[in-house]
Amino acid sequence: MNSISIKPYRRQINYYETDQMQVVHHSNYSRYLEESRLDLMEQLGISYARLEELGIIIPVLELHDYYTFALHFGDTVEIFPKITRLSPVRFSLTYEIRGLDGTLLHTAQTSHAFVDTEFKPMNLKKKYPEVYRIFESVLESTEE
Repeated sequence: MNSISIKPYRRQINYYETDQMQVVHHSNYSRYLEESRLDLMEQLGISYARLEELGIIIPVLELHDYYTFALHFGDTVEIFPKITRLSPVRFSLTYEIRGLDGTLLHTAQTSHAFVDTEFKPMNLKKKYPEVYRIFESVLESTEE
């Protein structure tokens, strides 16, 4: 397992993210996941900005959301991203969105590719082994 302790990403739900019932519109969940990925990368010491400086782009290939409970205006949630699959050309994350009391509110999964600035697939392990090791250092086991 990994030796780096990752802190959850915490955020409060804004009014503009909700509908008339003050329930978060489904389109906002992908933004929350992206925010938590950005935060994860910062915690790992390799920001998205740094990746892009190196010529590494990590587009989303898949997104799966599983809605358990609605999020509402004013809620504060914690998002727990985990890298669960990693190969030299792709990786996947799972996410848990939890209330501050620990209640599981939402789960999600995203898959990404490592590509260059021309969107050609990149073997990250060969081209940037030090960056690959950073991803590898927090890879979580996914026994099902």
